[in-house]
Amino acid sequence: MVADDGYSDPADVDADSVLDRAGFDADESVLTRRQAEVLALRERGLRQSDIADRLGTSRANVSSVEASARDNVERARETVAFAEALSAPVRVEIEEGTDLYDAPKRVYDACDEAGVKVNQTAPELMRAIGDRAGDAVHGREVRRRLFVTVAADGQIRVRRP
Repeated sequence: MVADDGYSDPADVDADSVLDRAGFDADESVLTRRQAEVLALRERGLRQSDIADRLGTSRANVSSVEASARDNVERARETVAFAEALSAPVRVEIEEGTDLYDAPKRVYDACDEAGVKVNQTAPELMRAIGDRAGDAVHGREVRRRLFVTVAADGQIRVRRP
């Protein structure tokens, strides 16, 4: 993904100004400044080898920093999803081995009990669960336990523990 932030050539990207415009604050972030810098440059089209040259390090080091940064971002997303799940009025566990076709009824029943409205048909809900579950669902089979939460506004979130 290349951002349209006024740089026509990735080599012209100034990481500090990109981070400043994005509001990066190392004291408040789960990312180190170096991790944020590498991600900013990668998202603007620079190759790891080009970033390594800029930073005076190896491509392997940039690769490691990038992998750690992406892992930290994913962990932060999971933490937010977990915190949202704690406050969601509807929480449904979909066990491993469940037929995906059974999931909508379980979600609808839990929503009815909690007085929460879901504005999705059963096929839309199955598709949403399947899409958001990633490789935890194969065909109609739930292969890994899932948690489906529904917020008071009907927003659905699927988590894979």
